[in-house]
Amino acid sequence: MPLTGKNLPAFRRSLLHWYDQNRRDLPWRRSRDPYRIWLSEIMLQQTRVAAVLDHYRIFLERFPNVQSLAAASEDAVLAAWSGLGYYRRARMLHQCARELAQKHAGRFPQRAEDLQNLPGIGRYTAAAVASIAFAEPIAVVDGMLSALCSDSSVAIERRRKSGNTRRRCLPARGPATSIRR
Repeated sequence: MPLTGKNLPAFRRSLLHWYDQNRRDLPWRRSRDPYRIWLSEIMLQQTRVAAVLDHYRIFLERFPNVQSLAAASEDAVLAAWSGLGYYRRARMLHQCARELAQKHAGRFPQRAEDLQNLPGIGRYTAAAVASIAFAEPIAVVDGMLSALCSDSSVAIERRRKSGNTRRRCLPARGPATSIRR
């Protein structure tokens, strides 16, 4: 059944209800700290949640904030990242931390549009940080939710270039903006 203005609110309520019943208790979901949210999003790219849990905790013990990460050597960052693979993510994380420290006094921009100007932060990560840490009304759509919203039983008008395809099925505000891993 296609999502329309008539059945969209019911779909959104069902999605939020499912999330409330099934969400996992993950450490990055207990925080509105943009650093912790950003770190989790970068670590979770192409990596299973189970593999990230211990690395996330250990990384935060070693680099508890943007300033400590920015001040670290690249070798120290890569050593702390060891085991997560895709080391380019660690290098971009470090580069971004340095830019935040140097150009933004260690503070994250609050809008997704501005976050995308930082090294290594794309549309998804920017939306995650902005919506969760700063309550910007922008949908965060991960692979699972994208698949759900693209399912043939949820026929949504496809507008891939604009990025509006999957966002139509989410409310603009509230918990669904942070349905993630």
